[in-house]
Amino acid sequence: MVINEADIKVRYQETDQMGVVYHANYLVWFEIGRTQLIEQLGFNYASIEDEGVVSPVLDIQAKYKQAVRYGQTAKIKTWIEHYDGFRVTYGYEVYTQEGTLAVTGESIHVCVKKANFRPISIKKHFPEWHEAYLKAVEE
Repeated sequence: MVINEADIKVRYQETDQMGVVYHANYLVWFEIGRTQLIEQLGFNYASIEDEGVVSPVLDIQAKYKQAVRYGQTAKIKTWIEHYDGFRVTYGYEVYTQEGTLAVTGESIHVCVKKANFRPISIKKHFPEWHEAYLKAVEE
């Protein structure tokens, strides 16, 4: 399985009054990890948008286990948990600077035509992405 690792320096604006990362910011960090994983696989999300395709989130979940704090550098690990040619489930783990697991999560996505939001097959419309995703899950 291919795993992308992204480091995030926690900024003050991402925290609450206790200096703890505000929960919604982990979803942004998931997107950073997802984008970097796609780039690691040799693709660019903007290229599918140029073809009139977007990839909305169908479901997203996060489980909080440990606080990440202002000034720390968090590590986000991202991988493809499941892929069937149509839906993609990305998995995430966020670690504190000390290496403690802080957050786990997953998000489920499909590709749709931007004009009408009708789902499309990644396998059919983006065969190179399809093959790379299959390979990334197997490795």
